Amino acid sequence: MEITELTVHELQEKLRNKELTVSEITKAYVDRINEKEKDVNAFITLLTDEAVEKAKDIEEKINNGEINSELAGIPIGIKDAICTKGVKTTAGSKMLGNFVAPYDATVMEKINSEGMINLGKLNMDEFAMGSSTEYSAFKKTCNPWNLKTVPGGSSGGSAAAVAANMVPWALGTDTGGSIRQPAALCGVVGLKPTYGLVSRYGLIAYSSSHDQIGPIAKDVKDTALLLNVLVGHDEKDTTSLDVPKQDYVEALKNDVKGLKIGIPKEFFAEGLNDEVRASLEKAIEKYKELGAEVEEFSLDIAKYSLAAYYIIACAEASSNLGRFDGIRYGYRTSNYESLDDIFVNSRSEGFGKEVKRRIILGTYVLSSGYYDAYYKKAQQVRTLVKKEFDKAFEKYDVILTPTSPIVAFEAGTKSNNPLEMYLADICTVSVNVAGLPGISIPCGVNSEGMPIGMQLIGNRFEEGKILNAAYTYEQATKFRENYKPNFKK
Repeated sequence: MEITELTVHELQEKLRNKELTVSEITKAYVDRINEKEKDVNAFITLLTDEAVEKAKDIEEKINNGEINSELAGIPIGIKDAICTKGVKTTAGSKMLGNFVAPYDATVMEKINSEGMINLGKLNMDEFAMGSSTEYSAFKKTCNPWNLKTVPGGSSGGSAAAVAANMVPWALGTDTGGSIRQPAALCGVVGLKPTYGLVSRYGLIAYSSSHDQIGPIAKDVKDTALLLNVLVGHDEKDTTSLDVPKQDYVEALKNDVKGLKIGIPKEFFAEGLNDEVRASLEKAIEKYKELGAEVEEFSLDIAKYSLAAYYIIACAEASSNLGRFDGIRYGYRTSNYESLDDIFVNSRSEGFGKEVKRRIILGTYVLSSGYYDAYYKKAQQVRTLVKKEFDKAFEKYDVILTPTSPIVAFEAGTKSNNPLEMYLADICTVSVNVAGLPGISIPCGVNSEGMPIGMQLIGNRFEEGKILNAAYTYEQATKFRENYKPNFKK
């Protein structure tokens, strides 16, 4: 097996047994990037030269006993919405095309303290607004399973890089499904943590009450390993919660006997692709074989989540993106004669079409006369959605749904139809609206060999339960052993 096909826990074992060195691992990934990046376009900024130098330094420190982290020397990729000191951080936008972050996000401080090696900043939909990574200002990322199709979004660069074995794992961000949906479309594992579990300090905001940083990895054990690094209270983030730390790797028991799984019938209604439905039904039967108790139920209010999400998210985006005015930092137009010209032209030239659409929608729902009719009502629906999930978790340990109602679609087929693109998030947004954790794992492929994702939703701070449920299914089905991206053109 090639070095880049190994999971992180397999790389750790090879390092412990001195079968591989940090430099050999890093070089293997750099070579893989040099081979595949021209097809996949996963990176906005490559740090391969810096990675090779850092690998030598880490290796020396390990040999001298100066570093004892078990993750020292493990490469990683970072979504370009996460501030990385001294490195260009663009959020996929022309507006931040030359912005070099002056500080590290809290998650980057954690990554660096473990001695991990950053291979580069990964492509994304501009300001995380999109479901296909076609709205990046710099390039369109391709899905390694079929290069004509999209990788999902907005963390499409992160998911595609992991699927293509250009990084062993990556950080993504999830506002309405932006970790889980691309993970599903690229056949990898992606976890959106409970809101407040991982610090948002240093994350370029889209929708502050929904955004969460989380891991994208090759398998569930790696996902748990990276989550262990990311969690923890952060005084610099007022949304960060101080909860007891858990070891998520310890939660992987490979046993779901007696686990109560709820299947919300609304998520299996009209609009779900037949082959996706068939794969999910097969997965449900597998859980029954493994000893879980499975029951269908109604989660009626969840169907209003999509509308509530887009109203709240766009309102928050309108507010958050107000800071990009051509004055303080970011893109500034060269075409101006007055201060008003700087504001108007900088924003007109610096933002892409989808970002402008969401700013306009957000400004509208916050405007006088419409605030009560839209924004306030959406927040009330949000409370109802949360209560509906609370009620469901009184009876069930885990809720099982599709991650995406469809598999990866051909690039260019939906980007001109925003409503159709927004519907790609229909299975994932309710998790963000309610602040819950959710994980997507592969559960098969369709007739054309494209991966299908299954979503497991847990109650707040019960990441351990959904990780164990995902791990048990993964061990029983061995997706990675049976299916691999073929870079079909």
